Amino acid sequence: FRRVLFRSLPVFFSLALLPALAAPAQAQSLTAEQVVDKHLAAVGGREALSKITTRDAVGTIVVGTPMGDLAGTVDMTGKSPNKMLAAIRIDLTALGGPGEMVMNQTFDGANGWISNSMAGDQPMVGPQLEGAKNGYFPTPLLDYKAHGMTIALEPKQKVNERDAYVVLLTPKTGPASRLFFDAETFMLVRTTSRTVNPQTGQEVDQISEPSDYRDVGGIKVAYTLYQASGEQAITMKFSKIEHNVPVDDSVFIKK
Repeated sequence: FRRVLFRSLPVFFSLALLPALAAPAQAQSLTAEQVVDKHLAAVGGREALSKITTRDAVGTIVVGTPMGDLAGTVDMTGKSPNKMLAAIRIDLTALGGPGEMVMNQTFDGANGWISNSMAGDQPMVGPQLEGAKNGYFPTPLLDYKAHGMTIALEPKQKVNERDAYVVLLTPKTGPASRLFFDAETFMLVRTTSRTVNPQTGQEVDQISEPSDYRDVGGIKVAYTLYQASGEQAITMKFSKIEHNVPVDDSVFIKK
């Protein structure tokens, strides 16, 4: 269990191909800015997004490991501008483990911590910390220019056999990420980035795939989230998502 489970799960907040020489003119007619604008409109619009100050999502989680799958619960809370808390409880008994493991990832806007009831606590550092700092709520794309981020359009790629626009999002500091938007719906279907495994110190690819979008107060939110980093993959399915619930800043401070 220590070798397989005590690695940090992907931070919850987060391949280029050569251009097709004979691609139809319309295929690359949009700019990166237009793709982002269409995405924000598809989600619910800039005005509606700007009114969201908090989000709480509760559901179930399945952690895939080389030893088998482990199930548990997850409660994720986000608050503007970039505070976050992910509280996870995993039942280890399915694989002969010693009861329940509790994991928390907390970021207060400047500093972050990763707590594990069986492996202890450690601070967020390096690309993981920078990624948390750049995880502006409800989406970094809403005010990316104000945060000193840049965007660039890359050649289209396929995601689950569907065309997707690819936008490279580069922050002032920290790792860049590639955002994949369905070419028809303009919903976010994949995010990829590079991060450092805090246990091994090695760089690993990190992938996130949101799906099952549903309306929550006029905003489309993914009720399923698949994330993978290195050998570990997790799937979260949310049963309840709420916006603008009261959240005290104290919940984002390490206890």
